[in-house]
Amino acid sequence: MAEEESRSLEYTPTWVVAVVCIVIVLISLLAERGLHRLGKFFRDKKQDALFEALQKLKEELMLLGFISLLLTVFQGPVSQICIPENISIIMLPCTLKESGASNHLTATTGRHLLAGGNSVDHCSRHKGQVPLLSLEALHQLHIFIFVLALTHVVFCATTMVLGVAKIQRQWGHWEHSIQKEPRPHHVHIIHLKSFMDRAGRRWRKYTVVSWTVAFFKQFYGSVTKSDYIVLRSAFIREHCPTNSKFDFHKYMMRTLEHDFKKIVGISWYLWLFVVLFLLMNIAGWHTYFWLSFLPLVLLLLVGTKLEHIITELAQEVAERSSVVDETTPVRPSDELFWFHNPTLVLYLIHFILFQNSFEIAFFVWIWCTYGFKSCIMEELGFIIPRLVIGVIVQVLCSYSTLPLYALVTQMGSRFKKGIFDQQTEGLLKIWADGSRAGSSTQNKMAMETLESICVSKRPAIEGISSTVELSNLNNHQTP
Repeated sequence: MAEEESRSLEYTPTWVVAVVCIVIVLISLLAERGLHRLGKFFRDKKQDALFEALQKLKEELMLLGFISLLLTVFQGPVSQICIPENISIIMLPCTLKESGASNHLTATTGRHLLAGGNSVDHCSRHKGQVPLLSLEALHQLHIFIFVLALTHVVFCATTMVLGVAKIQRQWGHWEHSIQKEPRPHHVHIIHLKSFMDRAGRRWRKYTVVSWTVAFFKQFYGSVTKSDYIVLRSAFIREHCPTNSKFDFHKYMMRTLEHDFKKIVGISWYLWLFVVLFLLMNIAGWHTYFWLSFLPLVLLLLVGTKLEHIITELAQEVAERSSVVDETTPVRPSDELFWFHNPTLVLYLIHFILFQNSFEIAFFVWIWCTYGFKSCIMEELGFIIPRLVIGVIVQVLCSYSTLPLYALVTQMGSRFKKGIFDQQTEGLLKIWADGSRAGSSTQNKMAMETLESICVSKRPAIEGISSTVELSNLNNHQTP
């Protein structure tokens, strides 16, 4: 029976090999052409940020392919590495019965024989030695890495789609109504009064009370129309004072697209977290049950902080201005954020989405690989809370935290790359090239076009392009 199960390619019918190859090639070609057409669609629609996110996804798929190749190539040498038997039963995900230790080793040996008995035969020659990792375990680890990456991409895409849908449906309507208003400053004054109500009375200024109100605010009506209009006016006053009709909504959408390509990938430090999480999956610790609370706690903390920043801006205006008029300023500042770094919020959201993806991916992998009643699956009382928390994190991040992030992080001292569309970014590159080449004509034409779109008092642009000398921007500040 073992010989039949482990037949090599020499004794496999050629028609079986041909059919399997055709299926694999067809699936690969369909996936490749599908991604190519999706990229062409993004390019035709001039969705450069989404196209770059797709390229990032292709890089992740290439990384997965390389990992798969490594696991396949080195599965023989790894499975023939032998370790002492007493070490092989330390830090197991499932508890071994003392009387069943020998049964465990026997069952392991049987599985090795089916997957390829060379490693067992090799280690059995040495008394008290067992393989470091069986071929079966390598194969299951291979599948888990693939499931994790796929789940992370799906979760990130779902979060962005749902969050953008809310922003488009509600905030797009607000932006459209402002653009049609003949007196936008009058609208600003009306909503500024409502915005200042966030500051509340004197008891709302206590730190504990202020943070508590911000915590509950993120669950319902996290961003009101007054919040949007006032913060929009603050951004335009700070960065685009010559363009009162600046489309703030389109700018936010472009920045979200740029941010999406960052969170869709799995960074090196996230792979380190994967290794750490797998290491801590020890029987009796219920590690993944406790880890499931980590993304929820971080998400609530991020949402509370973003809400509190809006409250701080309202309190600052209320304390500084007794009379509300169009000159009453709302001043963006990096000092409002943790470590004076608005970008830190994006990294936290990235980690939250990844950790939530890991929880769901691990559950699906265990279910499909070992079954629902496996010892590694744990009891039902631990499984249900993990799944419920996963759903809560996904919904809350999509409909509350992501829109908050899109709006509140614009209140930093600097604007982002998304402030320029593709055409304007091209003009900026021409201007930078003209400055380096000493071409005054190109430099003047590009600068006039840029100034007609948006002029910043403190032009500090994050990551606009490696070809643009950002130091040149400081030489063209608005007087």
